[in-house]
Formats: sequence, structure tokens, C-alpha cells
Amino acid sequence: MLEAALWGFVGGAALLLGAALGLVFDVPRRLIGLVMAFGAGVLISAVSFELVVEAFRTGGLDSTAAGLALGSLVFFSGDVLLDRLGGAGRKSAEGEQADNSPLGLVLGAVLDGIPESAVIGLSLLGPGGVSAAVVVAVFLSNIPESLSAASGLRRTRSPAWIMALWGVVALVSAASAAIGYEALGGDTPDAVAFIQAFAAGAILTMLADTMMPEAFEAEGRSRLTGVVTTLGFTLAALLTTLE
Repeated sequence: MLEAALWGFVGGAALLLGAALGLVFDVPRRLIGLVMAFGAGVLISAVSFELVVEAFRTGGLDSTAAGLALGSLVFFSGDVLLDRLGGAGRKSAEGEQADNSPLGLVLGAVLDGIPESAVIGLSLLGPGGVSAAVVVAVFLSNIPESLSAASGLRRTRSPAWIMALWGVVALVSAASAAIGYEALGGDTPDAVAFIQAFAAGAILTMLADTMMPEAFEAEGRSRLTGVVTTLGFTLAALLTTLE
């Protein structure tokens, strides 16, 4: 359990790194969009090979399909609720989140981070230990998320407030990884497959609803968004084959 928490914090620590970069440097909006696109591609690959394929192998079609559907619906419902509480536009580099409720922003960031971190804990259940591809995917996707948000938030929030926000999310990430590992350590293959697919559905919905649209808008609506997303997917796929 401690190992899972440690790896979860490694993935979550990228949020602190991204936030620091967004506070220290005036990162061009287009570059933020490209980095977000790359991170999205990395996560899509991890979801495909490390979650959905493994869930299908472990629990079959029924558990996988049910998990994907429920994970998507739960994330969507939580996202809609948190948007009303002030979490809307939390990944925006344009400062759309500036007037939002602090609680909504914190809870929105936590909602985005929980499925990714739980996946790190789940990967430890395999015979080979933690999946390097999953850790790298979460790490690389977290940097542009906090970088974009910090670039927007610094217009109205202090650096200490912004770093504290992402520090809380990093700690929640560590806890989520530990809980994901501990809760499913002795469960049946069907239950593990369901949770893997549930996390996959939540992550895919997060990517489609928040991360990829923001990447497209920030990058300037050029075709490079798709190319960079594919590069991220390819990198994560290669890491998976090397494990």
C-alpha cells in the first residue's frame, strides 16, 4: 500500500512541477495547447493498452463494457455538478477560472486526478509490479493540466494559493493510488476488470470533455493538435511494449 501511495505521489508531483512552470514562465498559449495534446495522447494510449485491454483479458466483455459505461457516467455527473460549484474552465490558460469558487476549483482538480492515480495503484496488482507506462502517462498528462490552470489562475490568485491547490491534489493522488491497490488486492478478476474499465471510462470522458477541447482551442485550431496527440500516443505505446 505504501508503494502504491509513493508511485501515486510521483504521478501527482507533476502537478506541482507544471504549476511552478506556469507561475515562473510566461508560457505561450499555443505551446500549452501542444503540451496538453501530447499529454492527452499519452493518456489515451495508457487507457487503451493498460486498462481496457487488460480489463477485457481479465474479466471479459461484460465487466469491461459495464465499467466503461459507469465510469463515464459517474465522471460526467460529477463534472456537471462541480461546474455549478465553480469548477468550470479549470484547465483554461485564458483565466476563465479566475472568478470561480475556490472550492469548486479544488474539487474539480481532485475529480480529474482520482481516476488517473487509482490506475497506478491498480497496475501494482500485476505480476510485474507498477506499470512504467502508466506512471509516465499520468506524469506527462499532469504537467500540462496544472501548467494551463496556473497560467490562468495567476492573474487573480497568489502563487502560494496556486501551489497549495496542486499540493492538495498531489496528496489526494497518492491516497487514490493506495486505495486503488488496497481495495482490490484480494478481489475477483471480474471486480478488478470492472474497476479498470471504470477508471478508463472516467479518464476518456475527462479527456473528451475538458483536456482535448482546451488543447484544441489553446493551440490555435491547427492540424498540429492531432499530430502531437498521436506522438504522445506512440510514445506511451512504445513504453508499454518495453515492459
